[in-house]
Amino acid sequence: MTKIARHAKASLELLHAMIYFAPEAEDRFTKLGLKPGRMSYYAGRSAAMGPVGAGVVAATFYNFNPVSVAKSIPAAWDIVSPAEVLDARLDAVDAAYHRLLGDEVLASEDVVECAELARIASEACLPDGKPLYAAHADLDWPETPHLKLWHAITLLREFRGDGHIAALQQAGISGIQSLVLHSTMRGGFTPEAARTLREWSEQEWAEADEQLRERGLIDADGELTEEGKQFRESIELRTDEMALAPWQHLGEERTATLVEKGGKLSKALAEAGALPAGLFK
Repeated sequence: MTKIARHAKASLELLHAMIYFAPEAEDRFTKLGLKPGRMSYYAGRSAAMGPVGAGVVAATFYNFNPVSVAKSIPAAWDIVSPAEVLDARLDAVDAAYHRLLGDEVLASEDVVECAELARIASEACLPDGKPLYAAHADLDWPETPHLKLWHAITLLREFRGDGHIAALQQAGISGIQSLVLHSTMRGGFTPEAARTLREWSEQEWAEADEQLRERGLIDADGELTEEGKQFRESIELRTDEMALAPWQHLGEERTATLVEKGGKLSKALAEAGALPAGLFK
C-alpha cells in the first residue's frame, strides 16, 4: 500500500503548492511591507512556526541556502507579525482558488467531499519529529470548504515533507545534494531553476554535483547512474512508508475517491496556469 502515499502526493500536491506561484500571495505580502520574492516566500511558509530565526527556517526548509534565508529572516518579523502573514496567506489562497478554479467549482460537492476526506486523513498525522507539520497542525481550521481543503492538503504535504527530510538525512544527503538529485527527476526542477530558486552559487552546485559523482550516484552528464536510481528510489520508498499513516486511516475506498476527485482539481489548476512555464522538466 506504500505506493498510494506517493500517488496521493502526485495527485494532490498542487492543491497546496499553487500558492507559491500565485501573484495573489506576493500582492498580499508586499502590502504588509514584506519585500517581494524570497522574503515573502520565507515568511509565508514559516509563519506558522512563529517569529523564528533564520536557522530554524533553513533547517525545516532544508534545501534552501541558509545564507539566502538569513537575508530575509528574522528581518521579516520586524515588519509584520506571523499572525498577519498567516491571515494574508489564507486570503491569497482564497483569491487564487477563485481565479484559477472559479466560483462554480469551489461551490461544488466535490470540493466539500475532498475537504472532509483530506481532513479525516490528516487526523492520523502525528507531530513527532515533524516540526513544519506540527506548526501548521496547531493552526485553526478554516470553515470555508475550499480553504479547509487547502489547509488539510498543507498538513498532509508538510507531514510527508518532514519525513522526507528524515529519509534524506538517514541516507547522508544534504539539502543542496537533495536538490541536485531532484533536478535529475522527470517532472522535477531544471538544474538552473533549482539553483536559482534556492539561491545556491554555481560553485556550491558544482561541489554538490561532484560529491554525488564520487558516491557513484550521478554520471558525467549529470544523470542518475543505475546505483543512483536505486538509491533515490530507496529514499522515496522510506518517505512513502513514513507518509502512509493518513492513507491507512482514511482507507482504500475513501483514499481512491480523494485521489480521483482531488486529482481532477489539481489538473484544473494546472490547466488554468497555476504553475509557471520553464521551471520543471
